[in-house]
Amino acid sequence: MSRAVQFDEYGGIDVLRVREVPRPVPAAGEVLVQVRAAGINPGEAMIRRGALHDRFPATFPSGQGSDLAGVVAEIGAGVTEFKVGDEVLGFTNARASHAEYVTVPVTQVAAKPPALSWEIAGSLFVSGTTAYAALRAVRVQPGDVVAIAGAAGGVGTVGVQLATRAGATVLGIAGPGGDEWLTAHGVTPVNYGDDLAERLRAASPSGRIDAFLDFFGGGYVQLAVEELGVAPERVDTIIDFGAIERFGVQGAGNAKGADIAIVAELADLAAAGELEVPIAGVYALDDVRAAYTELEKRHTRGKLVLRP
Repeated sequence: MSRAVQFDEYGGIDVLRVREVPRPVPAAGEVLVQVRAAGINPGEAMIRRGALHDRFPATFPSGQGSDLAGVVAEIGAGVTEFKVGDEVLGFTNARASHAEYVTVPVTQVAAKPPALSWEIAGSLFVSGTTAYAALRAVRVQPGDVVAIAGAAGGVGTVGVQLATRAGATVLGIAGPGGDEWLTAHGVTPVNYGDDLAERLRAASPSGRIDAFLDFFGGGYVQLAVEELGVAPERVDTIIDFGAIERFGVQGAGNAKGADIAIVAELADLAAAGELEVPIAGVYALDDVRAAYTELEKRHTRGKLVLRP
């Protein structure tokens, strides 16, 4: 037996349970991973509440979690890439990583760099690939001025660093608590609030905004298109699905970046000290409700992680 987070119906944090479940058995082409760390993400909370039922319906009982890092505990038939005891990181598409054990297709795991902490290794997939895909969608180029909403969150902290690495001038929209971190990473912080469009233009060396990444929601797409005049094809949102249809902007996110090669590339950058993944808090599996309580305040800088 092993333990896993599950919920039996849509609802608030109180529907989450940590249960005894049969230990998974890897099928052909899969590995069984003993999870050492698994990041948590806002999308998981939205799925649990039923807010994404039309796009990503749940079947009950539902597990949750995509990010993972751990140790290979068993291998399925035909697997030659890894052996028992190997340290790996990667992802599952089965909503199952918030658990002690998870089976994963061998194509969705990569070797964990030895220098990388478990917490960071287990937090890279959703935030890292989402940021990667969003930047790729709006074609960030050297010399661009890019505004990023939610710049201090789990996706934003990766996104601002990837944008600066691409040679862009980055304006990071966040609360005052993120100013110091953003500045230290070569980003110009612009606090959310009144007169934001004017303050973004004032912060831009050219007075213009070339691309806009919305990692927060709540009207930023409209601000980008209607107030800042950013071309819709150079605006990407990962959360405001209505705005994608209304304004014709991009909606590239995790699904467009769900590639183990991208995860491995980000892991290598992080292990080399070239990409910082801030860890805002680490929780035991039994404290999953407390972890989501903190996450859903929407003021976390960086990632929250479960350690089964």
